Parts: sequence; C-alpha cells; structure tokens
Amino acid sequence: MSSPSGPWRAALDDVDRRLGDRVDRFVCAHHVRRLRRLGWSAALSAGPGEGREERPAREGNSVEVLVDGEEALGAMIEAIVGARSYVHIAGWFASPDFRPIREPGAPTLAEILTEVAERVPVRILLWAGPPVPVFKPTRGMVRASRDDFMRDSKVRCELDRRERTMHCHHEKLVVVDDEVAFVGGIDFTDLSGDRLDSSAHAPDRALGWHDLATRLRGPIVADVAGHFAQRWSEVAAEPLPEPVVPAPVGTTSVQLVRTVPERTYEFAEKGEFTILQSYLRALRSARSLIYLENQFLWSGEVVDVLVDKLLRPPQDDFRLLVLLPTRPNDGADTTRGQLGRLIAADAGHDRLLAVTINSHADDRTGPLYVHAKVGIVDDSWLTIGSANLNEHSLFNDTEVNVVIRDPDEVRATRLRLWSEHLQLPETEISGDPAKVIDGLWRPMAAAQAQLTQSGSPRTHRLTLLPNLSRRAERLQGPLRGLLVDG
Repeated sequence: MSSPSGPWRAALDDVDRRLGDRVDRFVCAHHVRRLRRLGWSAALSAGPGEGREERPAREGNSVEVLVDGEEALGAMIEAIVGARSYVHIAGWFASPDFRPIREPGAPTLAEILTEVAERVPVRILLWAGPPVPVFKPTRGMVRASRDDFMRDSKVRCELDRRERTMHCHHEKLVVVDDEVAFVGGIDFTDLSGDRLDSSAHAPDRALGWHDLATRLRGPIVADVAGHFAQRWSEVAAEPLPEPVVPAPVGTTSVQLVRTVPERTYEFAEKGEFTILQSYLRALRSARSLIYLENQFLWSGEVVDVLVDKLLRPPQDDFRLLVLLPTRPNDGADTTRGQLGRLIAADAGHDRLLAVTINSHADDRTGPLYVHAKVGIVDDSWLTIGSANLNEHSLFNDTEVNVVIRDPDEVRATRLRLWSEHLQLPETEISGDPAKVIDGLWRPMAAAQAQLTQSGSPRTHRLTLLPNLSRRAERLQGPLRGLLVDG
C-alpha cells in the first residue's frame, strides 16, 4: 500500500503531533511527581543559581579535555601503567582483549591490568548486562569478560546488577592513586565501533568513533574516587578508605554531577539527579549560544527548554547548534521527533542548526558514530561525561559528568571541537559564534547535503543531519520515554 499523501498526510501528521505532545506532557508530569516524591523537585525547576546541590564545586583543579579515543585512551593507559597505590575503573563494559594502544604487538587491556596488579590493587566495576539477552553486552559476555580479567591475575572485577529494569550502569571512570581521574564517555572496548579512533577520522574502519573524556587533577579527584568507593563498597562488600583530597594544582572550578536512581544504593536511597539539574539550569541561563554534542536528544525536559529559547530568543544572535550521529544505535525516530519540535519552534529564523559528521579523506566518506556527551553554554559552562540527553541518562541509569565553569577552558574546548568538525584552523573560527555558524557551519553542511542528494562524492566530513522535517515522527519519542521510564 502506498503511503498517504496530500491532505491525508497532513491530517496524519497533525494527529501524530497532537498525540506526541500529549504523551510528552504525561511523561514530564510523571517525572515531576516522581522527583517531588523524592525531594528532588528543584532538579526540574531550578533556574540559574537555584536548586539542591549534593556537593559543591571544587576549586583549584587542572582539567585537560581529551578529544577522541586515541588521545583519551592513551592518557588513561599512561596513568594506569604508572600507578603507585591503586587503579579503579568503572564502565558500562570492558573487553579483556581490547588493545588500547594502536601499535603492532601492543598488549591487551587484560595483559596491562594483570601486570599492574602485581604491584597495586586493580579494581574493575562493570554493569552485569541486561537480564534478557536482547542486546549486547549480554550477561554471558560480561561474565566471560570478568573471568578473563581475573584469570591468572590479581585483578578484581565485580559485576553490578543493581540496575533499574531496562536500564544500566553507564558511567565511564578511571581513578589512579587519588591523584588523577578520568571522566567521560569512552569504554575500554571495540564493541560496536572503533573507540581508538583519532581526530583525523580516516574512513578506513568499519565504524569510526567520536568521543571525549577529561583528565582531572586537584581536589575534584576526591569526588570521583569517592563515588567509585560508594558503589564498590555496596557491590563488592569491601569498604574502601576515604579518598585523600589532593592539593590545588590549577585554577579551574569543577563539579561532579551524577544520576543515581532511587532505591538502587543505600548511599543515595532517594537518588541523585544533579546532571539533569545542571543541564536545565545552564540551558535556561543561555543568552547567545547552546552547543550540544550527544548520542541522543530525546529528553522532553531538555527539549522544552530549547523550544522556549527558539520561540523567545534571549537576543537576536542566539544560536542552537546540535551535533548528533547520522543513525543513533537506538532511539533514531525519537531524536528525529524531538528535532521536529525544534524545527517548528525555529520557524525558519535559522537560529537552529542540526548537523552530523562522517569520516572523510580525499574522495572517500565513511561512517562515524557521534558518541560524545558534551554541552556548552555561552562559552562559560561546559559539561562532559557519560550522560546522554534522554530519559535513561537523566533519570534511570547511573551516570557521572563533570561541570566546568572556566571561560578560557570552555572556549578552548569549543574551538578545538569546531576546528575538528569544520576542518579549519582555530584562527579561522575564533570569531563571534553566531557569525561562524551562519558563515561556515550552515553553508558547509548544506553544500555537503546537496552533494549527497545529487549522488556526487562528498568533499567534507560535515553535513546536515539527514531525514529532518517538521513532520518527523512526533509520537515515537514520548512513547519511548513512557516505556523506558519508571
């Protein structure tokens, strides 16, 4: 049967939109009731400077933003190999046979950790996998990985089954010696894509990978170490000593924010939702720029704020730039539906731009997965971590992000990312963000989309996000949110 067209198509779109809006309101109202019951109402309603803080920002830190796996994983392994007291790793999944260094004959992750464990305790905390093997990593895969990490080794690996139904432990952390910590979105595995990809993103692999992590030194390390200790103590029944708070080593203010669902751990019986709170508070404060890199964009609460910014822009040059994967591995229609709301709110004013990237070199273009979880507001607020902009990460999975409020660091991170995606030196993109978006991002992405549409070879990695329209499936997003939330 052919798809409906003309008036029938318009009528179906209108029904889809109305139902989608209604279910979205229902899901958001459910979140309001849930967080009110838990004493976390302020996470949804807080404006700038408002809301409940579980821990204050730490002053006196050194922060390095590590872009893409080659740089980030290399830094992590360097710290792990140099450990003098301990190594703690928490992840969604880790593969013992993963080689985190791209060199001939490089050791596997299990071999590296086994050698280090001869000198210092090495503890790994992984999600136990889904109760039903509907997607990877299955529980069988995770158990096999645990056994491989511990075989003929002093490494200790524990599996955490304390997830909510249909959810997981998603955070990605490395802590070494109470001196250095890594918080980001990269796991030690090649499951689903090449985590070890470089910022060059050459199209010579099955699926390239764009991701970020932070290397932290200074007092903030104690908060990352303390979070790992809280989870480990309950899962492994092994209390860990209170982390030593390192002396100041820099000038950057950093705050650890988390998602911890209620009734999951004794240390947070009523949960913690400071990632949600920090995002909503920062987005509401935006005056000129919101820049988001994320695997998903289907949180009704986040999109509501973005819609309001587009309907009532704080100033004429306000811009919303989002970088998303071409085809997310889950929730594709969900993201497209919420972007349809943003397109309608923008109403042709060109304050919104939704793009994606591919691997590209010479005349070859290949797939590249955007797995980053980055938010930047007005070059004054930056968050990086494991949290996606969906109901999973903001309400139901365990997640860890850091929030950085150092204008120099925030702007430097934005320029580095924009330089990578636009394939231009920072000196050519360092001007007013609105002018750079209008003068470089938009025409460059549109030109590449036109080449693709005409069947011609691409000449750049950047392009418009495909399959976007005001008529994007509106109902599927809120229905998914309704199904996955509890």
